[in-house]
Amino acid sequence: MRSANLLNDFAFKYVFGEDCKEANDALKSLLTVFLERKVVNVHVMNVEVDPILEAFVEFDDNTKMKLAILIDQNIIKLHRLSEYYLMRLFGSQEEYDLNPCQVIAFYDGKECEFEIDLQFRNDNGILFFPDGMLKISVYSTQNLDKSYDQMNDKEKMVYYFLNCRDKNKIKMMIEKDGVIQMLEKRVETISDDGWKKIIEDFQKLHKNEERMELQLELEEARKEKEEADKKVSQMSQEIKQMIQVMLSNGMSVSQIAKCVSKSEEEIMKWIS
Repeated sequence: MRSANLLNDFAFKYVFGEDCKEANDALKSLLTVFLERKVVNVHVMNVEVDPILEAFVEFDDNTKMKLAILIDQNIIKLHRLSEYYLMRLFGSQEEYDLNPCQVIAFYDGKECEFEIDLQFRNDNGILFFPDGMLKISVYSTQNLDKSYDQMNDKEKMVYYFLNCRDKNKIKMMIEKDGVIQMLEKRVETISDDGWKKIIEDFQKLHKNEERMELQLELEEARKEKEEADKKVSQMSQEIKQMIQVMLSNGMSVSQIAKCVSKSEEEIMKWIS
């Protein structure tokens, strides 16, 4: 019994990143759709390391690419992660054999599909890398309330990822689409225990993420309190110095209290 859609990190990595022929064939098929180029070979570089799938891709024209696939609902976090993985992929290459690096990202946003070219320039405005060397391709998981015939090939893929648990929703796709048939062939090889493990790992990850986010929030609150205490202490010191100057200039406690809008008792505390 399928118990997870394919648009969570663990499910996607488990289904398409496992070291077996069915997974590799399915990954080549779906990358051919999203990259709009014939993929002839793909090597997953981080099998069972983390939930982000990283791969080395070869095309039918003998060109190559390094790739990461991200699944995240937060567009700000997605951009930050995308830039991190792009630089990680790019930095792991040899200078004499640099290949383009791309992130394919899925997010729960309204904008259907867009691309971002990361460009780094020197002080003279000259690009460090050629255009298209570092690219993020983003696809929405919304706006799929279309008929099968109205969807483009990428939308069909996303629809399948989201609804692979429901055979009734994907029945027509399986019957008509060769790529979907390839994906379904891979999905059918996963046992009930495999789907259960995907769910358990996903839940465990998010519990850890929630714990880490809480720790970060507590740490941030502690730093803010320390900064506030520091400012209060600094302000108190400045007020105390100002009062001392006023006293040395012959002003009385009552005169100082009026100047700084404080009571005489408060002034006495400052100078005691």
